[in-house]
Amino acid sequence: MTLQPVKRALSPRLVAALADTPAVMVVGPRQAGKSTLVKELIAADADARYLTLDDLGNLEAARQDPIGFVEGPTGTVAIDEIQRAPELLLPIKAAIDRDRRPGRFILTGSAQVMLLPTVSESLAGRIEVHTLWPFSQAEIAGVDPGIVPALVESGTRGPAAPATPRGEMIERLARGGFPEAVSRPDDRRAEWLDAYLSAIVQRDLRDLANIERLAEIPALLASLAARVRAPLNKADVGSSVGIPRSSLDRYLTLLEHVFLVRRLPAWHSNRIKQITKAPKLLIADSALLMHLLRADRTRLERDDALLGTVLECFVGMELAKQLAAASPRTALMHMRTARGVEVDFVLEGTGGEVTGLEVKAAATVRADDFKHLIRLRDSLDDRFVRGVVLYAGGEPLRFGDRLEAWPLSCLWTAA
Repeated sequence: MTLQPVKRALSPRLVAALADTPAVMVVGPRQAGKSTLVKELIAADADARYLTLDDLGNLEAARQDPIGFVEGPTGTVAIDEIQRAPELLLPIKAAIDRDRRPGRFILTGSAQVMLLPTVSESLAGRIEVHTLWPFSQAEIAGVDPGIVPALVESGTRGPAAPATPRGEMIERLARGGFPEAVSRPDDRRAEWLDAYLSAIVQRDLRDLANIERLAEIPALLASLAARVRAPLNKADVGSSVGIPRSSLDRYLTLLEHVFLVRRLPAWHSNRIKQITKAPKLLIADSALLMHLLRADRTRLERDDALLGTVLECFVGMELAKQLAAASPRTALMHMRTARGVEVDFVLEGTGGEVTGLEVKAAATVRADDFKHLIRLRDSLDDRFVRGVVLYAGGEPLRFGDRLEAWPLSCLWTAA
């Protein structure tokens, strides 16, 4: 597949932030396209300065003289991979306190340095942070699908969109969204993913923390990949790879910090009893998930359960990508009760309105597919906007009061 230049859905939010905020940080997985996006944002500024800390000379200069590194230019200073020299953040704070002009700094990070208490405190009120994930399917298609506003607004109708044949679905799952991997054939994509994981384990994680058992990280990722549809059971994961609980919590946090996994919190309400509080963990990219599961297209074609697992994670990340670029903010969660009521994804708006989503790989939908959404609807009453089953067919269908089936392809089809 040959890609044309891809317009990132996050761009308008970054432009708006740069117009009124002294510093903007773009975080996300390595190789998600952060550097390309930042270069595009500053391309029209003749005074802008772009510096990457992947360059050893820049990195050494930043560590030896952090104050001098951030001062001087009159235009925007873009610093790529800021997590490699966190000592720059205090001089950046000082520079902003002296001159609070908007758009002074654009920072990128392949690790979530803003989660570190000393960093978040030093730049509080001075920085806006945005997450850039790998390409969404809508970005690859060059469209604005508008599915998130449609899902959370009452009165909107299910969109018409093409059916998704099984072969196309598997192609999208196997391709994923990493820019460097999207255009490669399967065998070359596997080589790239091997090198990608190795680079993160051997460099990014090592830079972030002193991990004694780095060799266990691939096995831990594979264990998490096999459990993406279930709430996180730390005891089960730890025993499967031989990592003690005390170390496992730290490892999981680090995997989130480098954006290999995304935490999906548990939704809760006092109207529903015995809701599981454990989060799910989504793998950041469907091609990466398949790689960790050692699954190729042929296996997905034959194994419906595995296809459902990969598809659910894929949809979760597609929603996360669109939500990162959407405003106002909508929370993405999951729901499961001790009695087995489960909703794949729960979207909650700022006013408390709730939409439930179920994901099916089949091209047909049955009334039974809505049983958990019905439980959610009946418990929430007027807070419930709609329950949607995303399926591989091409027709929006009504199944009762605020219950609908929407085509899966509305995730990448123009509204």
